[in-house]
Amino acid sequence: MGQGQKGSSEKKEGKKRRDESPAPEDDNRCRVCRFPLLVALLQLLLGVAITAVAFLMLAISPSLLARETPHWAGIILCLVSILGFILYCITYLPDERSSKQFIVKLLYFILCTIGLVISVLVMAFAGHHYSQTSNFKCELMIDDCMCKLDESDPIARTFIYEGVGDCAVITGTLTLYFLLQIVLNLAQALVCAVGAFIMWKHRYQVFFAGLQIGSPSSQQWHKV
Repeated sequence: MGQGQKGSSEKKEGKKRRDESPAPEDDNRCRVCRFPLLVALLQLLLGVAITAVAFLMLAISPSLLARETPHWAGIILCLVSILGFILYCITYLPDERSSKQFIVKLLYFILCTIGLVISVLVMAFAGHHYSQTSNFKCELMIDDCMCKLDESDPIARTFIYEGVGDCAVITGTLTLYFLLQIVLNLAQALVCAVGAFIMWKHRYQVFFAGLQIGSPSSQQWHKV
């Protein structure tokens, strides 16, 4: 009789402890909270937009340099976003108990930081070329457009854009594309900064903060 009562009390106590532990279905629903899918999605969309604008710029004149058409920056940032999607799909384990999860998190943090630096560099180049093209004085020579910042200066540097039928494209459309690159890369820099901050905060300030106390069999958790 005493053994039956003891077994019944143990069952009740075990059920109570199970109720106090985190529910697995809640764990699945909160995966979006632990890694914001929006960050990777924005990185992908902005990377595609930067690449598309860069190829549109290259279509204006094939003589544009790589720093003037930053399609390489957009492609790199698309790869960063793909790694973010991979990180989202990895099963979440607290405290980086999975080496695969830890490696992907570290790699994503590094790539977000690199993406931030790349976006700042592209903004610097685009801002410089925007200030130049907005002040150009251009002259059409057959199929080439020859531009100078100061026509009265005989030793001023001449910028030659090949395959351009109308110099208004250089002073108008190309200038607008440079401005668009500044805006897109500014947004991309902010998104990469947010992604890197999330990885840092997740590692050192931990979004999911649960301490397991007591014996392993009790599985009793307290939020801290």
